[in-house]
Order: sequence, then C-alpha cells, then structure tokens
Amino acid sequence: MAPLSELLPNSFLVVMAAMTALWLLSLSLGNASIVDPFWGMGFILVTWLTVAKTPPERLVARSWLLAALVTIWGLRLSLYLLWRNCGHGEDRRYRAMREQHGSRFWWVSLLTVFWLQGVILWIVSMPIQDAIWNGPTNRLLIQTFPLSVLDAVGISVWLVGFLFESIGDFQMSRFQAAPANAGQVMDRGLWRYTRHPNYFGDFCVWWGLFLIAAGAGAGWAIFSPLLMSFLLLKVSGVTLLEQTITTRRPEYAEYQQRTNSFLPGLPRKRK
Repeated sequence: MAPLSELLPNSFLVVMAAMTALWLLSLSLGNASIVDPFWGMGFILVTWLTVAKTPPERLVARSWLLAALVTIWGLRLSLYLLWRNCGHGEDRRYRAMREQHGSRFWWVSLLTVFWLQGVILWIVSMPIQDAIWNGPTNRLLIQTFPLSVLDAVGISVWLVGFLFESIGDFQMSRFQAAPANAGQVMDRGLWRYTRHPNYFGDFCVWWGLFLIAAGAGAGWAIFSPLLMSFLLLKVSGVTLLEQTITTRRPEYAEYQQRTNSFLPGLPRKRK
C-alpha cells in the first residue's frame, strides 16, 4: 500500500487553491453564494485528481465505481444549485453575515465560508481518496471478485440517498414554481414523510460511499460520514434551516408536529 501522505497534501492544496479563486470571484461579483454550487463540483475535483495521481495498476473496478458515483451525485447537485440560485442574488445567510461584519466581510468570508468549506470537503472526501489511491487490498481476490457484498450494500444505500435527494429537490422546485403555493409549506410527496428528504438523501449518499470505500480498506475514515451526518443534522442542514422558518411561515410549526424531522416515517396525527 502506498502511503496516503503522498496524495493528501496535493489534494489539499488543489482544494484550497480552488476555494481561494472562487472567493476572489465572489468579491468581484459581490455574491458569496457562488460557493454553494461548487460544493458538489469540489468533490468531483478531488476524486478525479486522485484518479489522475493513482498509478494505473492500482485502479480497479471499485475505483471507477466510486469516481462514477461521486461524479453523478456532485454534478446533479451543483447544476441544481446553480439553476436554483440563478437570478436570485446573494443568499440571506451571506447577506446577514455581510451586514454583521461590514467592512471585515471580505476576509471573514474567506476564512469561515470558503476555506472552511474547503477543509471540510477535503476531510469528508478522505475515504474516497484512500480507496482509489490504494486500490485493492488483495490483488488476487479482486481479480476473482471485483466487487463485494459490502459494495452492493453501499451502492444500494447510495441509490436510496440519490433518489431521495433528487426527487425531493424536484418536488420542491415544482412546488415553489406554482404562484398559488407562495408562502405555503411543502408537505407533499417525499416531504410528507420527512421535512428534509434532500438532507436525508445526502446522509445516505455519504454513508453509501463510505461502505464502498471501506471495502478497499478505508474503514478507518469513518469520521467522514460521521462529520457529514453531524453537519446535516446540527450545523448547516436541519438546525440552520429551521432556526427562523417558523417566524417566516407560522404554519410550519404544525407541519413539524406531524412530520419527522429527518428519518422518513408516516405522518403523525394532528394534536
């Protein structure tokens, strides 16, 4: 096995350079929201950089599987966020930061938005980097059985997540496009069973990718899906979104009473 230390410094520098360039672009545009569509593309960048750096003899079926799944997920997410944000100006989260920090926002955004997301992206992608970089743990076994049961489970979990995320985003975009739904709470389709099908989908995607990577010996990097789960549940996902939503949409409180926050489940009866 080749030391991962041969790869990680390169991938870190590439990610941080990309984030710095994106930050400079955000200054010229006056819009820090451009960091959001780059999230998925950043993982694609790290994944294919790893493929390019890995000797061809270490690239096996699992390597290409991981690269394909990350690319499909990241491309869909980035294109969706780019389409959703187009023409809407800067997101209210960044506008609030801009108002709070005033003239300091330029360097505060570099540290707490762009570079922080770059570091998180690099850490979360570590099992994928390791699985591709080190290839098979047993060359003879891989030649006989290119993929394992663990890979099949990982693909299944990834697929559930990808479908939840994609369908949830599609349903929400159609709901918001209808003028009659302005200011209303989306409680149809997948949103009837969980208040955040897109975040639940992201959760499954990263646990699925981790299971596949674990088949190549990257199980040590379990902190990757754990970190993503924590962010989705407690930081930038569910908690952040619901902090002020009941103020903007009072009927959301009733939706919270009957609908699971994260894990899908049948709606509860109204109290």
